[in-house]
Amino acid sequence: MRKRTLPAAIVTAALFGSVVLTAVPAAADANATLFAIGTVTDTVVDGAHQHIYLSTDGAICVTDTTGRILSRLTGLPGVTDLQLSPDGGTLYAAVTGADKIVAFDTATLAQTAEYPTGAGTAPRRIALTEGRIWFGYGDQWDSGLGEVDLTAAPATVTLDLAGDHDFASTPMLYADPANPDTLVALDGGISTGPIVVYDVSSGTPVIRVTANEGGFYRDADFTPDGQSIVVAGPRRDAVTEFRLSDLQAVHQYPVAEEAESVSVAPDGTVAATTFDSADTGDTYVFPGGADAPASVRNLSAETMPRFGHELSWSADGAQLYVLTGNSVPMRFQTLTSPRTYVTKLTVDAPASATRAKTLTVKGTLTAGLVPPAGTPLTVVRTDMLSPGGKSLGTRPLGANGTFSFTDVPPAGSTVRYTVTYAGDAAHNAVSASDTVAVSRATPALTLSNAGKTYDYGKNVSFTAHLGSTYTNRTVEIWADPYGSDKPNKLVRTAKVDSKGNVYGTVGLTRDTDVTVVFRGDAQYAPRTVKSRVYTRVKITSWMTKYYKTGKIGKTKYYYFHKNKDAVVNTAMTYYKGRKERLDLQIYYKGKWYTTASEYFPLSTSGRCNVDLGHPGKSGVRARVRAAYLDTRSGDIMNTTTYGAWQYIYFTN
Repeated sequence: MRKRTLPAAIVTAALFGSVVLTAVPAAADANATLFAIGTVTDTVVDGAHQHIYLSTDGAICVTDTTGRILSRLTGLPGVTDLQLSPDGGTLYAAVTGADKIVAFDTATLAQTAEYPTGAGTAPRRIALTEGRIWFGYGDQWDSGLGEVDLTAAPATVTLDLAGDHDFASTPMLYADPANPDTLVALDGGISTGPIVVYDVSSGTPVIRVTANEGGFYRDADFTPDGQSIVVAGPRRDAVTEFRLSDLQAVHQYPVAEEAESVSVAPDGTVAATTFDSADTGDTYVFPGGADAPASVRNLSAETMPRFGHELSWSADGAQLYVLTGNSVPMRFQTLTSPRTYVTKLTVDAPASATRAKTLTVKGTLTAGLVPPAGTPLTVVRTDMLSPGGKSLGTRPLGANGTFSFTDVPPAGSTVRYTVTYAGDAAHNAVSASDTVAVSRATPALTLSNAGKTYDYGKNVSFTAHLGSTYTNRTVEIWADPYGSDKPNKLVRTAKVDSKGNVYGTVGLTRDTDVTVVFRGDAQYAPRTVKSRVYTRVKITSWMTKYYKTGKIGKTKYYYFHKNKDAVVNTAMTYYKGRKERLDLQIYYKGKWYTTASEYFPLSTSGRCNVDLGHPGKSGVRARVRAAYLDTRSGDIMNTTTYGAWQYIYFTN
């Protein structure tokens, strides 16, 4: 019988009559974040109400068995130790900062009583025997043992009951209804501090036996019969079971580092947490009397909490609750099958392989107790031909937990091999996998019209050609016009014809990347081929303010009076920020000479009107054209385009 849960008989009869306490294959452990929960000094499990009480930061935090916070009992400065009454109806708490012990009804969570222990007593630890609350109080050499006698009306408080022992620190107190006349006190604050066993049958503590077991005790819990106590702290490499009749060490439970907390299940299973500064394993579970742990879990990358009881079995002993982390928020973790050996499985497949060629997959299954050679492992291959997985049967576990098997992958791409160990009564189930990049052939794939230039608004037919493949004969044709405002658009998805061709038509208004995509199949790899095509802008120019038109040779000219300004008008495909370039040339002695090239912004309608001025004399021949120059006209949406020349002749 343990001090921190309801008596096993009560719990079993009331709630867990159908539970058989045998090891079963492990389900997944669970955890929850305890938001705004700081340092926890004690945890108590209330099986009847499925509550867990945590003393922390001046309050008692009440959670359910998943770690979900249900309530906070506040106004308890320095609350530390918690205890449940033997009938489970009352929760007692030592409120160090208020010099009192308080009681709560576990059904309603209402405070039902408080017991002042005296100014400056600062009670830190409590234990319950029939009709009495024993409390450890004070600090360092001013510490002592006191009693609240609940059989008196009103309850009375007595101090200085330590007898012949002078405590060097507040005594850590433990009592168990299975051994009702016994109170155990640990003097944990000094290396020479003993374990003291009191006989309290008379109501006044009398030292029965005492022994210095190394001091610096961290935590303790009773064995189910109440005749021994398992202590964390005096040894850095073990938790130790001491027989209460003579305080002889009767068993050591080895751990890798200094133990911080310990809890004993109703069937005698011992759980302990360690500080775990090396981050190799922080939570140990031992069958009662075992010399090696059934499981070692590494629940937290942080070191484990210190100076508190953060480890408790569920009332039926089927689950183990562990608080982890040294920072806010803490983690509430539930081990659903704590007694099983924790198995770990690794699968190592080659990084790459050739399709239809033999490859070898290796791996290991490790545990504190490795399953015997010949244990079956289930193998599943997942690939493009079997996306839901194809069973490859079982493979036997070899010596020392190793295994290997060969396979000939029929499909290429990523192939996953999943190995599963089903577990047994002593081991949890586990599964692991690894992937292989299996080669595929590269199909022939082409797309027409790459690098060609087309007029604005042209509908262009593209031909995609696909060579030999395995099962997939479908290709996609996509068109992605330049500019983030125009999305990549699927033009066509279709199976190729008997010649391997698919045709798609694209209407061009900008430079465009046209892409053909083959998604691949089990034997041929995906492939993408792109044809970039270029699109001219649409340019129209005309003259105004002329008085007539006529031809000089075969060329049409616009006639202007020598003192009349010539105006050229342009309409161009619009894009935000786009400018046209005007080129002006003069005819002299049989040749055209450029006299000006200048950029002018377009209106939002794509229009631009430019006054070219007048020469003031007759006989002058000129020409002007509008142009769009890729990049230099303010964007890259189209390819460079030159408009037609407009010819001008100035007369008298």
